[in-house]
Amino acid sequence: MSSRVVNGGISFWYADDGYPEAREPLGGDASADVVIVGGGYTGLWTAYYLKKAVPFLRITVLEQKFCGYGASGRNGGWLYNGIAGRDRYARLHGHEAAVRLQKAMNDTVDEVVRVVGEEGFDAGLHKGGVLEVARTPAQLARLRAFHEHELSYGEKDRELYGARETAERIRVADAVGSSWTPHGARVHPVKLVKGLAAAVEALGVTVHEQTPVTEIRPKHAVTPYGTVRAPYVLRCTEGFTAALKGQKRTWLPMNSSMIATEPLTDEQWAAIGWEGRQTLGDMAHTYMYAQRTADGRIALGGRGVPYRFGSRTDNDGRTQAQTVEALREILVGFFPVLAGTRIAHAWSGVLGVPRDWCATVTLDRSTGVGWAGGYVGSGVATANLAARTLRDLVQQDSGQGGRTELTELPWVGHKVRRWEPEPLRWLGVQGMYATYRTADRRELTSHRAESSRLARWADRIAGRH
Repeated sequence: MSSRVVNGGISFWYADDGYPEAREPLGGDASADVVIVGGGYTGLWTAYYLKKAVPFLRITVLEQKFCGYGASGRNGGWLYNGIAGRDRYARLHGHEAAVRLQKAMNDTVDEVVRVVGEEGFDAGLHKGGVLEVARTPAQLARLRAFHEHELSYGEKDRELYGARETAERIRVADAVGSSWTPHGARVHPVKLVKGLAAAVEALGVTVHEQTPVTEIRPKHAVTPYGTVRAPYVLRCTEGFTAALKGQKRTWLPMNSSMIATEPLTDEQWAAIGWEGRQTLGDMAHTYMYAQRTADGRIALGGRGVPYRFGSRTDNDGRTQAQTVEALREILVGFFPVLAGTRIAHAWSGVLGVPRDWCATVTLDRSTGVGWAGGYVGSGVATANLAARTLRDLVQQDSGQGGRTELTELPWVGHKVRRWEPEPLRWLGVQGMYATYRTADRRELTSHRAESSRLARWADRIAGRH
C-alpha cells in the first residue's frame, strides 16, 4: 500500500469537510424527558422529529466521541430504499405488511431530501437512483431474480437494462446487465450528520459529546460523569451497542471498509460515463458499493476483515493494507482505465448485525427503554424511518398520540435471539465471508448461470434467509 494513502483518521469525509468543533461533555447528574444514547443518524433524527412534534420536550443526546464518529460519518453515502429483513418480515407478517414497509422506505429517501432542503444545509445530495450491475452469468441470473423480486414489493418504477443500456449509463468492464431504482441518492455522510446536529441544537435539544454511556437501565443512562434520568431512554448505538453493559451479544459489529481515489480527470470521467451519478453496486456475494463524489472522486467500499474477535471495534478507522489492495483491485476491475489512479484515503467502520439480519425499532412500554438499529449496512435512510417511528412510539406511549402507519409496520417490536458466544461468533463470521469470497471466485471462472452452492450454504448457516 502506498505511503501516500491516508489511512484512518475516521474517514475521507472528515478529511474533506473537517472535524466538528467539540461539544461539552455531561457536567454531572441531569434529568430530561427523553435521553437519546448515540449521536449518529438514528439518535439525531429521533431528536429532530421528537422536538419538532413536541417542542416543550426536554431532550438530551449523549455521544461517546462526537456526533457522526461511527457509521454515520464513515458510510458510503448511499441514501437508498433497502431495508434489512424485509423478506423475513413478509414470511412472519404477510406479504402486504412487507409491501407497506418497502413503500415507507421508498418515501424515506424523499423525506431526507425534503428535510435537508427545508433546513437549508448542504449534504452533497444528488438523487440519481441506485444502479446494481451484473458482471458474470451467475450474477445476471441473480440480478434478474432480484429485479422481479423488487417488483413484487410494489416497486413499479424500477428498470432492467441489458449490457448496452448499462454501458450508456456507466461503463463497467464486463457488465452484462443492471437494475436501476429511482429511490436512491448520493450524499456526503459528514455534511449530512453535521447539518442534522446543527438543526437539532437550533431546535433546543441538548447535545453532550465526549460522554460515553456505560449502562442503560429503565429511566437511567449511566456515564462516568453522571447519570441522566428520563422517562424514556432510547438506545441509538447501532454497531457500537456491544460496548454497553449486558449488550455484548445483541448485535454483531460487522466491519466494512472503503477507499477514495484522488479526483479523476475529465478524460477519465469521459471514459467511465456515470453522468447520472447513481450510487453503484453489484451482485457479487461479497458485494461492493460506490459513489461518484461531489468533488469528482470514486468512493468505493466492501468487506475487508469482517469482524474482530470479542465484538471489538476499530481504532479511528485504520484499515489493513491487504483490504486496501483488495478494494483497489475491485476498482480497477470495474474501471480498467483507473489502473494508475492513486488511492487517496482508506478507512473502516462498523455496522450493527442482528442474529437474523433484520433491522428493528422497539419501545418497551413497561420500562420506557427503546432502541433502533441492526441496519446491516442500509442505515443511511433506514435510520430516518426508525427515528420517525420512535417518535410515534414515544408519543403513543405518553398519551400524546395514537397508533400510526409507522407504528404498525412489521419491524416494530421484532425480537431476535442473541449471537453465539466466542469463539463461535468469530469462527462463524470468518467462515461465512471466506465462503462468499470463494463462491465469487468460482463464478468468475466457471461462466455458469447458476449461483454457487457454496454461497447458498453460507446464507443458510448465517441465518440470512
